[in-house]
Amino acid sequence: MAVSGFEGFEKRLELRFSGDDPAGLRRLDFFKLEKVLHAVQCTVVSAVGNTHFDSYVLSESSLFVYPTKIIIKTCGTTQLLKSVRPLVDHAATMGLTICGCRYTRGTFIFPDAQPYPHTSFKDEVLYLEENLPKNLSIKKAAVMASKSCYKWHVFTACDHAAANAEEDDGLFTVEICMTELDRVLAKNFFRRLNDARTGDSAGMEMTDFTGIRNVNRNALICDYAFDPCGYSMNGIDGTRYSTVHVTPEDGFSYASFESVYGSREEFIEALQKVVKVFRPAAMSVSTTGRKAWIGVSKALEPLGLRVRSRAADEFPDARTLVFQTFATRRK
Repeated sequence: MAVSGFEGFEKRLELRFSGDDPAGLRRLDFFKLEKVLHAVQCTVVSAVGNTHFDSYVLSESSLFVYPTKIIIKTCGTTQLLKSVRPLVDHAATMGLTICGCRYTRGTFIFPDAQPYPHTSFKDEVLYLEENLPKNLSIKKAAVMASKSCYKWHVFTACDHAAANAEEDDGLFTVEICMTELDRVLAKNFFRRLNDARTGDSAGMEMTDFTGIRNVNRNALICDYAFDPCGYSMNGIDGTRYSTVHVTPEDGFSYASFESVYGSREEFIEALQKVVKVFRPAAMSVSTTGRKAWIGVSKALEPLGLRVRSRAADEFPDARTLVFQTFATRRK
């Protein structure tokens, strides 16, 4: 917990593996997984799965476990990168070899509150290089700057096979970060005074009342409301995941949305729905793969947000990453 408030901006880690076991990482013993999360300084509060992957809502964001891929997002003052070495070691015992790593995060609201190795992006990169196996020899680290205070920090590493692989299955990842949420809408993510309900039941009410369920009606949703405020949701739809996290306190309000899409049209529709839920005064949109960024600014203009900056870069095993920032006209 930061002195001035809770750090909403997440750190995101994605590790990809190769191996022949169809179940792969899903065979990882839960108690071992829980031990890794304790080192990161978070715990599981709710979970759901389907035939393709397992989804966990954490006390500090989300975890998704696929047979050959694991994604962890954590906020606050968690030490996310401490999960790298134990996860790689656990995977090795199941015959899996790491072939790719991707780490991304925005600009912290309270950077001075972050513990090592998240004290700076330089420290994070050095820590990753020291804890990733040597076969991930193709690396790149970059800070994608903007005209606003937003910056997007990206580190990727992969082996030669992953770097030379053909384009993926056509899906692309979208990470949205929103600040200065509409005060009235943000109040929807506060629990009632003396609320005796569970976090699960209160979370379900927030999902329905705020319109989050309408973002993807086909998704199976696992949601949780924290006390006295805050909200997390994971959605699973076939092989695709989505996740929402909200820190609603005035002065440092923040909300994030991340998902995977196969078409720009589907993404643009979801983007507009998400923005209407929170009405942020400032936001960033990061898209990885294909030309998903096209049409984002046009879609946000009717909602009062105009593009402030756009940056693009190429990363090994991540293809093109485009980072855009937006703000209301009063900003």
